[in-house]
Amino acid sequence: MCTVAVSIDPDAEIPLILVGVRDEFTGRPWLPPAEHWPGLVGGRDLQAGGTWLAVDPAARRAGALLNGHGVLAPETGRRSRGELPLLVAAEGRLPDLDPARYDPFHLVLADPGGACMWHWDGAELREERLPAGTHMIVNSGWEKGDENGRVAFFRPLFAEAARPSALDGPWEEWAFLATGAGLAAEDPRAMIVRRELPDGRVYGSLSVTLLAVTPAGIRYDFTGAPHDPQSFRRITLPE
Repeated sequence: MCTVAVSIDPDAEIPLILVGVRDEFTGRPWLPPAEHWPGLVGGRDLQAGGTWLAVDPAARRAGALLNGHGVLAPETGRRSRGELPLLVAAEGRLPDLDPARYDPFHLVLADPGGACMWHWDGAELREERLPAGTHMIVNSGWEKGDENGRVAFFRPLFAEAARPSALDGPWEEWAFLATGAGLAAEDPRAMIVRRELPDGRVYGSLSVTLLAVTPAGIRYDFTGAPHDPQSFRRITLPE
């Protein structure tokens, strides 16, 4: 993914909301979210076999992955970053592993108690805890200032959005923001993007995920039509 927004309010009925926008080459094959792994739900990347976002419904946890900047892993022994959201969603932590076998990443773990994230730039692995509030993570990492135009535009909007009072509560405002708030793809602030490259390939936003994470359960809404706030569908989670 290229954008993750996390809203944390420990006193709310829905203490954590996560928005995830996946950007990728349009020709890369994938499957929409389902229980592609026992007990874990997420979209499946058919090229590498992993995912960009995984949910463990029983544990009330989710893991979300963004590509980072830094030194790439050596070809020999390189592992797919797509396995990382599955690991943290299933275990509730980043297990012992050799980060040098992965290309740079930002990895978010979210549950009803809040969220933490790990950053790997090819040289140093760091862990941070996200405090209460509204946060945005992009390929450059957790952007806390306003230097990034996308973050400067969208973070206040997410912070001001009306929070649903229950898992079945209204999502219209969140769906509108998560699908780009009407900005054109060429707008430098855009969260939903599309770029035609000189070699004929197209890179752009392929899907959007909306998660509400509570002690009682998770609401998982998904769309493969990133510009359409009416296109979200509820993903059925195993009990």
